[in-house]
Amino acid sequence: MHVSIVVGNPKARSRTWDAAQRLAAGLDATEVTACDLVDLGPGLLGWGDPEVSAAVKAVASSDVAIFASPTFKATYTGLLKLFLDQLPGGTGLEGVVGIPLMLGAGPAHHLAAELHLKPVLVEVGATVPAPALYLIDSAPQPDDVEQAWLARWAPVVRAAVGVRA
Repeated sequence: MHVSIVVGNPKARSRTWDAAQRLAAGLDATEVTACDLVDLGPGLLGWGDPEVSAAVKAVASSDVAIFASPTFKATYTGLLKLFLDQLPGGTGLEGVVGIPLMLGAGPAHHLAAELHLKPVLVEVGATVPAPALYLIDSAPQPDDVEQAWLARWAPVVRAAVGVRA
């Protein structure tokens, strides 16, 4: 199973990056393609940048795509929004199983991934068969939150990939 990771944290190789990598490993990915959007920089601001186009194509051709963002102003980052805007509406992620992942400082915004990020993934054509995963990053968190999500939803994600194949 080919998993793409798209990280919308303005800080390179962040805790958001680490969480997305752990999630991909927990899904038993056989191939992982990771894109830290901060590396694409100003290329995200326009249309036709070759690096951004290559990243969009790589994500659109994966089996599963994890979209990870810290919680900024109760939603995902503008950096991630710039990337998502590069995808054609309705078909940009057609055939891709999407997983929304957000990290926040506390439980107050735990619905942000479900209410803000998940709908935009569906809008650009992703199949999102599982609830979003929200992790609190302000303090060390027990692995059981991630492990509980993986135990419950990894089989559903794998099944959705199998249906697509």
